[in-house]
Amino acid sequence: MTASPVGGSSEGILRYGDHPDQRIELSHPRERRRGVAALIHGGYWRAPFTAGLMRPLAPALLEAGWLVANIEYRRAGDGWAATRDDVAAALTSVRAWDPTSELLIIGHSVGGQLALLNGRAGDAIVALAPVTDLVAAYREGSGDGAVEEFLQASPESRPDLFAEASPIAHIPPPGDVLVVHGCDDARVPVTQSRAYVAASRAAGRDIAFLELPSLPHLDAIDPSAPHWRDVFAWLERGRAASV
Repeated sequence: MTASPVGGSSEGILRYGDHPDQRIELSHPRERRRGVAALIHGGYWRAPFTAGLMRPLAPALLEAGWLVANIEYRRAGDGWAATRDDVAAALTSVRAWDPTSELLIIGHSVGGQLALLNGRAGDAIVALAPVTDLVAAYREGSGDGAVEEFLQASPESRPDLFAEASPIAHIPPPGDVLVVHGCDDARVPVTQSRAYVAASRAAGRDIAFLELPSLPHLDAIDPSAPHWRDVFAWLERGRAASV
């Protein structure tokens, strides 16, 4: 890892492989009061969308005392196995680097998918407008056909692959979970989160769900948006099932 002081925090890169995308951006708070917040970006697995999407969240988390680990991973033409393995390896590396701290996993869009699939690696998850059912996303053409483009398969040709990559096929989730989604999300329909939360609760896990009348897709990762007050309140009061 390399690190250099930037502002009031120490910034560095933690690498978990040889590929340029196998890296984690680390930011240290001025005063460490919480554990590690691992960020997983979305972008429907497409190459132009990078860990830079999640960087605006870092200052608010640093101010709250979290060490921030912003994860980059292989995607696009590298395929599902590379994405799956990279996120798992990145979270393992973060845990090994700081084994005694609480690990919070925050994922947005398909980053929410990856966070929910890797819940056992951490202690709590905040899933922001997550993709939870790839079969439904395929049928709906979500992300302008992103599921078919990425998986290079259909639910009929590879039901095993779609099940492996769909959080709704891995119910109930481990640990504490908060799902946040807006009813007017045009990129990932709120029905994805509603179905996931309903299935989790039917399986005996009363996960927290914050459904908002208005929260456009990218606003979910805007730290100035009002829902972040509720997210931080949920984290501070012991992650109750209600928000």
